[in-house]
Amino acid sequence: MLEKLLPEHVLFIDIETVPQFENLSSVPENIQKLWKKKAVQIGKEGDSADDLYNRAGIYAEFGKIVCISAGKIFHKGKERAYRVKSYFGEDEKAILQEFSEMLAGFMANPMHRMCAHNGQEFDFPFIARRLLINGLPLPPVLDMAGAKPWEIRDVMLDTLQLWKFGDYKHYSSLELLCAIFNIPTPKDDIDGSQVADIYYKTFDVERIARYCEKDTLAIAQLLLRYKGEPLISPENYEIAGLKE
Repeated sequence: MLEKLLPEHVLFIDIETVPQFENLSSVPENIQKLWKKKAVQIGKEGDSADDLYNRAGIYAEFGKIVCISAGKIFHKGKERAYRVKSYFGEDEKAILQEFSEMLAGFMANPMHRMCAHNGQEFDFPFIARRLLINGLPLPPVLDMAGAKPWEIRDVMLDTLQLWKFGDYKHYSSLELLCAIFNIPTPKDDIDGSQVADIYYKTFDVERIARYCEKDTLAIAQLLLRYKGEPLISPENYEIAGLKE
C-alpha cells in the first residue's frame, strides 16, 4: 500500500480540542444532565461529573476544536521540506469553514490523501461531527458514514492503524513511535493534557497551535520511516512560516 504512495500527495493533520465550557457549572442545564449520564459511563466509582468534565474535550458532543494544523511535504531544490498552516482561535465555526475549504481543494486531486495518528477514530470523525453541529457541509472526503473500510483507507491514512497490522486491540502513542523510530521531536513546553487549561486560563491559542503543528510534522516523519525513506532535515522545517 505505502510503496506506491508519494509523501508529497499527503496532507498531515492534527487537531486540538477542549471542553465547550471552562467548567461544568457554565454548561447549559440540559447538557449538564446529559454530561452527568455520560460521566457514569466513563468514570469509576467515586468519580463526580465535575471531576470528569476535563475529559469532555475528547467527545465531539461536549467538546470543541480550537486548532486544526495541516502540513505537507514539498521539494526544496533536491531536498524534501515541510510546511504547515494552522486554523485556530475562539470561533470554531470559522476554523472549520476555512479548513474545510482548504481540504476540499487539496483533495480535489484524486491522488491526494490525508493522514493523522489515530485519525480514523478521533481526528477525522471529530472534525466531521463538529462541522455538522456548526451547520456546515461535509467535504466529500469526510462524508464517510456507511463507507466500507477499504473505501476509507483509500483516502484517510492513519499512522496508528498502519502500525497495528490488523491487531485492533493494540495502541501506540505518536510519542512512543517517534522514540522507537529515532525521530527527533522538538522539546515542547506543553502536552495535550494542558491544552484546555492554556485555552481557558491564558487564551494562548498561538502556543496551542505551535504544539499542534509539531505533531503534524512528527506524523509526516513517521510515515517516511514506515516507507524506509530519509527524514526531513531540521533546516527544512517551516513551522507556521517560521524556520525552526
